[in-house]
Formats: sequence, structure tokens, C-alpha cells
Amino acid sequence: MSREFRVLITDRAWPDCAVELDILSQIGAEVVEAPQGDETTLTELARNVDAIGTCWAHVTDGVIRAAPRCRIVARFGIGLDNISVETATELGIPVSNVPDYCVPEVSDHALALLLACARNVAFFHARTKAGEYRLAAAPPMKRLAGATLGLVGFGRIARALLPKARAIGLEVVAHSQRSDDHGTGCPMVPLDELLAGSDFVSLHLPLTEATHGLLGDRQFEQMKPTAYLVNTSRGGLIDQAALWRVLSAGRIAGAALDVFDPEPPDLSQPLYRDERVIVTPHAAFLSEESLRDLRTRASHQIAEALQGRRPENVVNPQVYDRMP
Repeated sequence: MSREFRVLITDRAWPDCAVELDILSQIGAEVVEAPQGDETTLTELARNVDAIGTCWAHVTDGVIRAAPRCRIVARFGIGLDNISVETATELGIPVSNVPDYCVPEVSDHALALLLACARNVAFFHARTKAGEYRLAAAPPMKRLAGATLGLVGFGRIARALLPKARAIGLEVVAHSQRSDDHGTGCPMVPLDELLAGSDFVSLHLPLTEATHGLLGDRQFEQMKPTAYLVNTSRGGLIDQAALWRVLSAGRIAGAALDVFDPEPPDLSQPLYRDERVIVTPHAAFLSEESLRDLRTRASHQIAEALQGRRPENVVNPQVYDRMP
């Protein structure tokens, strides 16, 4: 089959592009993989493609403007902070994502990190692997039942975490801009109240201009000295320097981080080497099932757009209002 379209894959978190090739080749599309995801490389490759699929690489204003034939920018993921949606909208290019593909996985991972903090799992693991078998070395542990989990953001993942947390006896409160409990009965409270009253604070927000650095010195000072912070959302939600300051001073008990700013982080930094901080490599989204779902749906979005049809989950639907 002759190749009618060219699709740029900027980067991937999986071994190959077999799923993408299988789906896109059915409409005569050639897949072009970027050798690296920097802006210069992507800008050059974008000049001759009809669609862009991206995982974590930044599809900037410059990259999008360099792609005059582009009919869609599809995110292999949920968050859109790595795509210049504003530029795409200006140029009439739909942007899509897969907002519900890894909800079970991320909510499971957030709960796993919470449990690891509460039960000193990572602490004991590191100490015993280093040859120290001593129960008394650990920080104090309190019963989970009756403790309070504060969910900052109340989207799909936070709402999936809610019944799992309740099942182990946690009291749960949440904060969101809309203060909508979505029929769950979860108490919705102001952020200051959530931070002051929670034993565990778990972040579930998109990264936007409004939420960048949401947790800084003032917010950390409001938390209990025995509280833990869990972040499976976006690293930029946290002022990393402020987190290190509060940890260094012993004003919170610890943190569990799956996301960072930048990514990958500099693991030589004191924050990530501290034994009170659990670090996982942006792994919360991952399972065989979630990856298959993600790759299949994003590839079909690209295929639909290239065939002149409207794909699912277009985040800037106004581009269709301007189409003849």
C-alpha cells in the first residue's frame, strides 16, 4: 500500500511502535519516530508530517507552527502541559488525549505509596538490604484506620482512590475548584483546611498556570509535622525547594513522589536521597492493560483525524466550529 500520510511519534514509554504501526498502516500511514525529543529535532521532522503523537516530549508553539500539514496532535496520556494547545487551536488543529486510560493504575499507585509511607515499607526495605535488621530504627507508626486522607483535586483518579481509601478505614476529604463531590458524599473543604487536618495529602490536579507551584512554603507550613505528601499527578505542582526546606526542618514526616520537575530528576539532589522520601520513576500509569488501551485509543484518534473524522476526546472542540 502506498503511504498517504506521515505520522510523527515524538517519544514513547514502551519498547516499540508495533501497535501504532498496525493501526495506522491500515489507512496508509507511515510512522516516523523521532530519534530524540528535543525541540530542534521535532521542529525539523514536523515539516513533513500529517499528524503528531506525543507521550512526554514538548510539542511547542514552534513545533506546531513548523507542521503546515498537521491535522491532529494526539497525546499518549492525560495531561496536556507538554502541548501548546493554544497554538494548535489558533491554527485549527484538534488536540486529543486519553483521559481515563490509567485511572485504576494511578489510584492503586497512590494508595501503594501512602501505605509504604504509613508502614515504613521503603525505610525497612532500604535498611534491611543494607544489613540492618532493627525495628527500633524506624519512625513511629500510627494506625491507619481513622486517619485522614486529603485529596487535592477530585477528578477521575481521586474519585477512584476514594473507595479504596475508605475500605482500609481512612477518613477522606477533598478540595477542588468546583467543590463538587460528584455524588460520592466526600466532604469538600478549602485547601487550607485540608492541609491542616490531613495525615496524608495526595495530589490529583492537572498542571496549569494556576496550579504550578501550588504547594510551597506557606502550604507546607500548614501541614501536620506527622503528615505525608503523595504526588502521582505532576511534579510542577510542588515547589521542590520548599519541600526540601520543610523536610530538612522536620516539619512534615515524609513524601512519596512518582512525578518530578524536570523529568527525569537529578537523583543526586538531597531531596531524592533522603530516606523519608519514596521515589518511583513516573510509573503510576503503567500496566500491560493500560498501555495497550492508551496506545490503541491514541492511534485510532490519529487515524480518525487523518480520514477527516472527528476523533474522541478532543480537548479544543472549538476548532470544529470554524470548519466549513
